[in-house]
Amino acid sequence: MPLLPESLAMKDDVASWRRHLHAQPELLYDVHQTAEFVADKLRQFGCDEVVTGIGRTGVVGLIRGRPGSNGPTIGLRADMDALPVTETSGVAWASRTAGRMHACGHDGHTAMLLGAASQLAQSRNFNGSVAVIFQPAEEGGAGGREMVRDGMMERFGIASVYGMHNLPGLPVGDFAIRKGPIMAATDEFILTIRGRSGHAAMPHNTIDPIVAGSAIVAGLQMIAARNADPLESVVVSVTKFNAGFAHNVIPDEAKLAGTVRSLTTAMRDFAERRLGEIVRGIAAAHGAEVDVRYIRNYPVTFNHADETVVAADAAASVAGDDHVERETAPMMGGEDFSYMLESRPGAFIFIGNGDSSGLHSSSYDFNDDAIPHGVSYWVKLAESVLPL
Repeated sequence: MPLLPESLAMKDDVASWRRHLHAQPELLYDVHQTAEFVADKLRQFGCDEVVTGIGRTGVVGLIRGRPGSNGPTIGLRADMDALPVTETSGVAWASRTAGRMHACGHDGHTAMLLGAASQLAQSRNFNGSVAVIFQPAEEGGAGGREMVRDGMMERFGIASVYGMHNLPGLPVGDFAIRKGPIMAATDEFILTIRGRSGHAAMPHNTIDPIVAGSAIVAGLQMIAARNADPLESVVVSVTKFNAGFAHNVIPDEAKLAGTVRSLTTAMRDFAERRLGEIVRGIAAAHGAEVDVRYIRNYPVTFNHADETVVAADAAASVAGDDHVERETAPMMGGEDFSYMLESRPGAFIFIGNGDSSGLHSSSYDFNDDAIPHGVSYWVKLAESVLPL
């Protein structure tokens, strides 16, 4: 299937925008330069409305269709923020700020949606309106939630919403999507185990929080290995274990932390309950006390059935049926587009980034060859959802 000629023609311009953004990464909600760049471009393209400061630093551009069109409004979303990573890619457009880089391709997402906004504002070949959404703080700051809480959906009358993310390892020109859960809920836990300190040579006079903590680390693996239905997906990982200060002292306290990933609400609830039971039981068996703090982070990214079909068909119109995986396996990573999908029906799709370094790697760089495919997809999607 051919790409849109307009998308091919503007590849170099969109790539230049992408590289400009890549060189100037910003974190979380502190994306002021990026948001200003986006808003300026949207005004140049002739968007009917350009609104800044939504969800703190988010930007929305509204593009109305042909005169007299009365169709609904759809939202197309890209994320703008970078990661606190020191770049080692060696590209000419590498980050100019130490300790920050676009290691997840949000620069590419933003640039592709800007390219689509330019085409949609010029053609207006749709019945309704398109809201192009540029979101801050996807990387741990829940910017998607903040834009929803700020009334974005109601303000622009958004009826459905769509997102896209690049995927290393998926060939350029390919897309992947599925109905239902496509990315996991990303909960966190913090455990504080309190024992009784003493001399390491006299452990019988102590309550060792390190031994208790070690047993807890092992015990938590029972959730996935022996408690959960083998056909359900759940991951429990302890990623921090801090305790002690001297080689001959058993400390008073140990702190553990980690993450729980799940793909359904039922499993999410079960894992939280079972984690508390296991931790408290093991701590009690060791004579220790424990404080359990469980934080519900991003919810499951859940694709709605009808919108998934529409998104997959739009991708197929750009890439061909053979290059769209409609039943891709879900990923246990998280995505705060989930909040938008809780607010409105929609779908989240992956676009191929080719044989690149992995996401969040210091050597990662977005593949500019994906640009015409992404821009074409957004345009085709808008025209498919809002046909004349």
